[in-house]
Amino acid sequence: MASSKKWASIISSTASLVYFILIIFQIPLFRVPCRIGICTSPIELTSSQLIAGEIFPAVVVKTLLYPGAIANALIMRTSIPSYNNLLSAYNFINVKQAPSTTDIQYLEVLAGSYFSVAGAFLGLLKYGRVSLFGMLIILWGLVKETILRKPTNISSLKTVYIYPAMSIAVVSAFSSVRKDVRRLIRSCRARRVAKIPWSSSKSKRK
Repeated sequence: MASSKKWASIISSTASLVYFILIIFQIPLFRVPCRIGICTSPIELTSSQLIAGEIFPAVVVKTLLYPGAIANALIMRTSIPSYNNLLSAYNFINVKQAPSTTDIQYLEVLAGSYFSVAGAFLGLLKYGRVSLFGMLIILWGLVKETILRKPTNISSLKTVYIYPAMSIAVVSAFSSVRKDVRRLIRSCRARRVAKIPWSSSKSKRK
């Protein structure tokens, strides 16, 4: 039987890869208003902020966006956008002039998106806790907006949505933390071992 350390390594590596695919190919995880209208993935939300704040050169943002653009084009059976026109395809041309009120309103989702994108790359280097931290911040922001905040703007609340793929992202983010997975495996094995003497003593009584 493989050790808990080996199983934890296999599970965390697989989970990190799954999480990376979800993030880099921009699988819709949520739906929130943003500078470009509606954002459905952490990379879209992060890229809109990077372009608006001119934090990184446009080539860096295009590199982040292009894998998802290719995946979306293949799924929708449309033409793949050219690399040079990628910002136009994502409606990022006038993002600098867009009001920043949505960024302030969904600040937790924006901050969590930063951590989620960074964690997707760090997870491949065995640093999975950043991914989990980002996902938890995003979840808190979405829950706060949809449930805890008073519905002063009904149309705004209707645009906020959590897609089923979000659950996969959270589970994979948690499973990418090797230490936590190892503790979970050890806990499950300890419970199973503890049940064996109880079942054997019960059979002897019969």
